[in-house]
Amino acid sequence: MLVVIITLGLAIGALTGLLGAGGGILTVPALVYLVGLPVSSAISTSLVVGAIGPLAALVPRLRGGVDWNMVLPVAGAGVVAAFGGTLLGRLISEEMLLLLFALLMVASGVQMLRRRPQATGSDRRPKLWALRGIAVGLLVGFLTGLLGIGGGFITVPALVFLLGMSMRLAIGTSLVVAMINSLAGIAAHAGVSNLDWGLILAFVIPSMVASFLTALLAKRVSNAFLQKAFAIMVLTVAAITVAQVLLP
Repeated sequence: MLVVIITLGLAIGALTGLLGAGGGILTVPALVYLVGLPVSSAISTSLVVGAIGPLAALVPRLRGGVDWNMVLPVAGAGVVAAFGGTLLGRLISEEMLLLLFALLMVASGVQMLRRRPQATGSDRRPKLWALRGIAVGLLVGFLTGLLGIGGGFITVPALVFLLGMSMRLAIGTSLVVAMINSLAGIAAHAGVSNLDWGLILAFVIPSMVASFLTALLAKRVSNAFLQKAFAIMVLTVAAITVAQVLLP
């Protein structure tokens, strides 16, 4: 089982380092179906991983790779919304939560298959950028509390399409927002389940190593190829999740 956990950490960390997204949406179903954790424990574990793991991917992007002014409205709104998502999550069955995951994975996979915006796009802020940032934060934060995800797979395209941010800045900014949202989610989930810190460390340490290395290599790898490969993987996991829930 330790080998499975380490392998998952490496794979999810690599995706986080390359795309600034993808880790959280895969962590919960992987912990449920491959490691055997209950959904509540998997969500809490995913939140801790989401708060710590992206640190390594963020380090190479600290200089010029984060729009710090945008972090406040997006993450600030997300912190508030995370508590609302957690309250709703306690009223929904585990099967429904997993089906929601599958739906979001399909949406994420389809988004990844779409034509990627230019990585060198403009970083000029549109009108009402702060209000748009708050709207993005509310959505991402709510999903963080509800499903235990940092929200990078939603934050990155939202920052690009709604706020006109380039992929370069969107990825770095998303990493910061994901960590803050995960911390809020941890606070909201306090007492919901017990955490296995041995499992968390076995997951997080290889994840951080992989995310740091792939973040360094990100500029040399074709993002188009990586996004297509990620989309196929996400859609596959979504199909397996639905089958596990619906089939006897």
